[in-house]
Amino acid sequence: MNWKTLSSEYLFKDTWFTVRKDVCEKPDGKIVSPYYVYEFPTWVSAVALTDDNKIVMVRQYRHAIEETIIEIPGGCVDDTDPSFEAAVARELMEETGYTFSKYEYLGKISPNPSTNNNWMHMFLATGGKKVSEQKLDHNEEIEVVLLSIDELKHLLNDHKIFQAMHVTTIMYAFQKLGIFEYGLAD
Repeated sequence: MNWKTLSSEYLFKDTWFTVRKDVCEKPDGKIVSPYYVYEFPTWVSAVALTDDNKIVMVRQYRHAIEETIIEIPGGCVDDTDPSFEAAVARELMEETGYTFSKYEYLGKISPNPSTNNNWMHMFLATGGKKVSEQKLDHNEEIEVVLLSIDELKHLLNDHKIFQAMHVTTIMYAFQKLGIFEYGLAD
């Protein structure tokens, strides 16, 4: 079922977003043209638990939807990050001022496999302690919010977590913690 890329042309290139136009051939010989691909950096996110079992969340304005929303911490993997775990640890420190004693990898998901080429790597971080102030980028304004697990469950139940990839990360973390289970029906 895989397609063969016959040609690619970059229409727009910037630090955080690139648009590519491909001409592809399907296995049956049919040509698909144009097919647009959005290239983004690799992302990381974490459900981050403090020593006293609070979940470290962040609240910030998201201009594309013109709303201030609550999310889990995360961001882009930098070229200087030696691993995805190092990237998520750096993002947690920058956005929240917290460091964590343990990071468990929860897997990767695709933000939108029909158009986006990147992955988001998910983590559960535990043993969190606040050790510094935030180290935000020049255009970031982030409020740190500590929630109990029950408070986060209520936000999920009330559809108040809007970032779809973060909902997925929370579900995988809750599964790892034994809070949320799913399986095959009997």
